[in-house]
Amino acid sequence: MTEPSKVIHIRNVGHEITENDLLQLLQPFGVVTKIVMLRAKNQALLQMYDVSSAVTALQYYGNMQPNIRGRNVYMQFSSHQELTTTEQSSQGRKGDQDSQPNRILLVTIHHLLYPITVEVLHQVFSPHGFVEKIVTFQKSAGAQALIQYQSRQSAVQARNTLQGRNIYDGCCQLDIQFSNLNELQVNYNNERSRDFLNPSLPSEQRGRSSQTGYGDGGGLYALHPTGPRAVSFAQMSNAAAVAAAFGGVLPPGVTGTNDRCTILVSNLNPDKIDEDKLFNLFSMYGNIVRIKLLRNKPDHALIEMEDGFQAELGVHFLKGAMLFGKRLEVNFSKYPNITPAPDAHEYSGSTLNRFNRNAVKNYRYCCSPTKMIHVSTLPQDITEDEIETHLVDHGTIVSSKLFEVNGKKQALILFEDEEQATEALVCKHASSIDSCIIRISFSQLQTI
Repeated sequence: MTEPSKVIHIRNVGHEITENDLLQLLQPFGVVTKIVMLRAKNQALLQMYDVSSAVTALQYYGNMQPNIRGRNVYMQFSSHQELTTTEQSSQGRKGDQDSQPNRILLVTIHHLLYPITVEVLHQVFSPHGFVEKIVTFQKSAGAQALIQYQSRQSAVQARNTLQGRNIYDGCCQLDIQFSNLNELQVNYNNERSRDFLNPSLPSEQRGRSSQTGYGDGGGLYALHPTGPRAVSFAQMSNAAAVAAAFGGVLPPGVTGTNDRCTILVSNLNPDKIDEDKLFNLFSMYGNIVRIKLLRNKPDHALIEMEDGFQAELGVHFLKGAMLFGKRLEVNFSKYPNITPAPDAHEYSGSTLNRFNRNAVKNYRYCCSPTKMIHVSTLPQDITEDEIETHLVDHGTIVSSKLFEVNGKKQALILFEDEEQATEALVCKHASSIDSCIIRISFSQLQTI
């Protein structure tokens, strides 16, 4: 009997079976660190993070026949204890259609629950190198995109890092191959295609898709119908616009029918909280009208949002969140609004309200607190060390990534847990670095 190994050998892997199919089979048992497709032999090698994960997987499938796309596949421990880079390069891609690394990636998005726009893809892929062009389209395989990097090395790094990962928690899984195209042609800069080297391209698109032969004119998802019945976001109700931003369906638990604009927050840490910090947190979910800390209950506060839908998002996403060692209680208040008074801080005219412009874009980023924050409007000459120094007082920084979008510096910062990231957002959103007022939001990405 073969000795247990981190590497699992899989047989009867037909050409219709993809790397992503194999990842879905084994990822429930642990992290898959490497994969080698032996196409000529209809076999594959997958390396788990540790031996115990591989043992658990084989024990499970020893009692249940694994089947992919109607084909039974057979697993056993490999004679390899470790997959080497040489094995991956010499065997792994032999006979596969994307055997030659290329600076253009073909990306298929599986389990598409949220809309994936050019902007989302750029945020995911730009940390691995300069992205020149992106085109999204729809094929029989599902939602797809072509990502063109400035260098082949960046494309290889992005594929190695992001293959099989989810953009959002539990959905929008990336299946990445190398394209055989030499150059992408982009005619329009909009949510479906973008040429980052030519920002002067028009946004209007008439007729078929900007990338001839890549897909139909419907775009990546059906939120932009054409013709006389088309409806713009500006013509929708607020709830409909938010639903569209979330992919046509409101987040589970959000009704869209609430008309109460004022939120009661309790179990605050009165020694560390103030109105501006509450503003920084709740402005993630809508515009703030005013905030009042209750003098007779120093761990309570009232927050008036611009409308009931935004208040519902705040209650939904922040109920139970940890902040300054306290678990927040967030509910709707019995008061319809906060009466203007000297002890009520006004924010209705604040330029720091996030939903003054392009509200739909901001609704897309509404989520519960995460371990990772996104920092924007940074100084052009800033370094990763300087960003970490600015934020490190609020927790342990696991990793960071500095990158550019349209020539503007941005960063992703991964903390050890959600509470630390929340504290950094609460304390440092709208703070100053070299005269630049930085903006911080929660990032739904799971890895840098």
